[in-house]
Amino acid sequence: MKSRREFNPDYKAQIVLEVLREEQTLSEIAAKYNINAKQLGNWKAEFLDKAGRVFAQNRIEKETARKIEEFEEKERDYQAKVGQLTLENDFLKKSCTKLYGSGWEAKFGFK
Repeated sequence: MKSRREFNPDYKAQIVLEVLREEQTLSEIAAKYNINAKQLGNWKAEFLDKAGRVFAQNRIEKETARKIEEFEEKERDYQAKVGQLTLENDFLKKSCTKLYGSGWEAKFGFK
């Protein structure tokens, strides 16, 4: 039983680009690579149909990168704010300890 031949995407693209150059007919190129002309026509149609995705994918990748950068910037801002509030909280705890003594948390209902 004869198994089907499989072609990798790069090889298909190379052949389709050769078809698109129109230096030879579709039939000549099909004979050159021992591929059915109908199959080669299908590859060409699929290639042209999906060509716009190359540019759309680039746009999607740029948009995703922009959103990631925005997210990371917000995260840096939040981390800076948490750091600032932690310092202020520690300062206030030390100040209260100096002012009211070591049991001030229980006295004012913090524990």
